[in-house]
Amino acid sequence: MKRMTDWPARLRAGAVRAWGPWVGMVDRNSVRADAQAGLVGAIVVLPQGIAFAALAGLPPAWGLYTSIVPCIVAALAGSSRLLVSGPSNAISLALASMLAPLAAVDNPAYPLLAVAVTLAVGILQATLGLLRLGAITNFISPTVMLGFLTGAAVLIGIQAGHDMVVSWPEFAVGAVTLATAIVSRRWLGTGQHLLAALVVGSVCAFGMSRFGLDTILVGALPQTLPQLHAPPVSWGEVRKLGGIAFALAIIALGQTIAIGRAMASRHGEPFDPNRECLGQGLSNIAGSMFSCMVSSGSINRTALSEESGARTPLAAVFSGLMVIVLLVIASPVLAYISAAAIAGLLLVVAWGLLDVAQWRRVLHLDRTEAAIALGTFVATLTFSLDAAILGGVAASLVTYLYRSARPSLRTMGFNKTYDENSLRPFVIVDDAPAGTLPECPQLKLLRMEGSVYFGAVAHVAEYLHMLRSETEPAKRLMVMTKGMTTIDMAGAEMWDAELLRRRAMGGDLYFHRPRPQVMSVWQRGGFLDRLGPNHIFASKRDAIATIVPQLEDDICARCTARIFDECRFRPGGAEYKP
Repeated sequence: MKRMTDWPARLRAGAVRAWGPWVGMVDRNSVRADAQAGLVGAIVVLPQGIAFAALAGLPPAWGLYTSIVPCIVAALAGSSRLLVSGPSNAISLALASMLAPLAAVDNPAYPLLAVAVTLAVGILQATLGLLRLGAITNFISPTVMLGFLTGAAVLIGIQAGHDMVVSWPEFAVGAVTLATAIVSRRWLGTGQHLLAALVVGSVCAFGMSRFGLDTILVGALPQTLPQLHAPPVSWGEVRKLGGIAFALAIIALGQTIAIGRAMASRHGEPFDPNRECLGQGLSNIAGSMFSCMVSSGSINRTALSEESGARTPLAAVFSGLMVIVLLVIASPVLAYISAAAIAGLLLVVAWGLLDVAQWRRVLHLDRTEAAIALGTFVATLTFSLDAAILGGVAASLVTYLYRSARPSLRTMGFNKTYDENSLRPFVIVDDAPAGTLPECPQLKLLRMEGSVYFGAVAHVAEYLHMLRSETEPAKRLMVMTKGMTTIDMAGAEMWDAELLRRRAMGGDLYFHRPRPQVMSVWQRGGFLDRLGPNHIFASKRDAIATIVPQLEDDICARCTARIFDECRFRPGGAEYKP
């Protein structure tokens, strides 16, 4: 019987199963770091939330509410340890553009439509997560994320720079904030330097205002809190807005999962897209009950939270709770925060997103992947974030399909003629200078790596045709298929046609170690029956020992290659006995 004193350990184990491994990271130090990151995030999101609500054509309070409820729910229900959700400029603009044909911003029906869309988006996202369809986001490659994060960093930097050059006092405040963040990082802990920089920058702005050099301030903030109530919409309205909701759900998920996966990749951590879909869905469903607009992962708030020292999702929870506290008790003080000081902080965040070392690796290793990363980067600057991500994914898929449609086909042989006192490992004949490695004139050895599916059939069939079209082609072909991973109906029909052509020219076709999936397809299609026994081998030695005695005697008698051990016993060989 377990002691009652074991209940803390059991409680922690249950929490790990429910929320994730990050629960085991929670201690006094992590809570302090998360609270600090949450405070910085809450201060920064106050003006952002108001601005994003204005972009969406909704009351300012809606942007702040979206910084509270969805932020907390998504953090606790999602997969990422560092992802921070809430209002974003891309989603706000998309929401406004999609609702504009249905109702004017000043129409009383407009906020109701926004709530209905938020609820529908949440239902769709949660459904995708429950059906485990979030795996489609696995097609977002690391190079796409590299280009996306670099583009996002530049966008954040451009916006921050624009906010700093409104006037020379704004520039001065931003520069002081930036310099304070850079210098103080040497003495203060991660995150504290950002908070210190924000305070110094705002004090600088306040001091300049005493001399008549006014700067843009955050200004008065609404002090009302979100109220729980059922979404004032009918199921019919939710269904009617299904098309808009689906588009917004995909855009929001694409942006969110790209950010979450990028953060996970940076820290070498796992990422569950299905759970993140569910978490985002639950956050939007909850948000629709508190007058929130559609939320998603926020690249600048996530990067700021990471830079501020966040360790667990509690940083996002603290951020949401502190927005409430700041609205209630500190709204008059927060009104004096300088917008230029916030811009200076965002410049620090933008620099932290740049991964020069990764760019060097990509440029050195693979030009195609580098082109995809560069294209995603340019698209992020030129188009919306969701369009950049989708474009990068499309480019990655096209590249993958092109490469998978060209499986590797290599001619195999030996590095010297037969010597009974030496071991002769197989080598790739194609890699040697022409004519330096002899081949058997009657038996071609071909190694294949990749899938033979409908997209690859043309490439493989063309290569096989080239082998048959040589001046003096080897009539017999043995294909080493250990690396032929899968095959479909088109691929099976191609091998069937190759068997007929080989036998029509007086030769035959053999296979070495085909995989179970390949064998299963061949069995169901009857190819194994047409191929016949003794045409599939478990080892290359057994295959050669079986095939070589079947070769034509007159050609063996004239052959000088003698590359097989069995050639000694063939006509013309040293141990041949008629």
